[in-house]
Amino acid sequence: MAVIGLGRFGTALALELVKSGREVLGIDSDEKLVQANAEELTQVVQANSTDEDALRELGIPDFDSAVVAIGSDLEASILTASLLLQLGVPQVWAKATSVSHGRILQQLGVHHVIFPEMDMGKRVAHMVSGESLDYIQLDEDFVMAKTEVPESFEGKTLSEMQFRSLHGVTVVATKKPNDNYKPSFPETVLNTGDVMIVAGRTKKVEEFCRMGW
Repeated sequence: MAVIGLGRFGTALALELVKSGREVLGIDSDEKLVQANAEELTQVVQANSTDEDALRELGIPDFDSAVVAIGSDLEASILTASLLLQLGVPQVWAKATSVSHGRILQQLGVHHVIFPEMDMGKRVAHMVSGESLDYIQLDEDFVMAKTEVPESFEGKTLSEMQFRSLHGVTVVATKKPNDNYKPSFPETVLNTGDVMIVAGRTKKVEEFCRMGW
């Protein structure tokens, strides 16, 4: 996989990919960033990602996926994404810094447009407001949230609570204090202090977490 743009986001992404066992080619035009990652990534090169010849020399057309992690230079981000698509990279991911930036990337045909700052902002907002312990958006209208089991659920099973039919959410896992998460089943018993992970359409999950019980 190629990661183009080794700022904070690109570097964090590339390092995590390496930890997971992926071979990663890091590309950036900044020599300092290239040197900083030289010993961490599989290969790091200094190159202009808006130069088609440079990308060809690096063998980018042979990569199965590439991430455009350029954030501050919108022109470079858009041109790089466009070149990756022209070179036939099967899966192109690109970081967007605004809705308009993301819209342009989508119009180009980028396969996956990500909004790290916006997504993190939403996540933290839900945590700060006390609506949930954690909040992750998996798709445009599908989220997962981590929330505590209230006293009113004490001793009841998931089948008794009928979360899906009454509230439109599914409890996918539960966790006892000082234990690991376990898949949930209809007979799973809920106790005060447990943590449950609920999933469903955005509106339904947010309404469920706001109920307070």
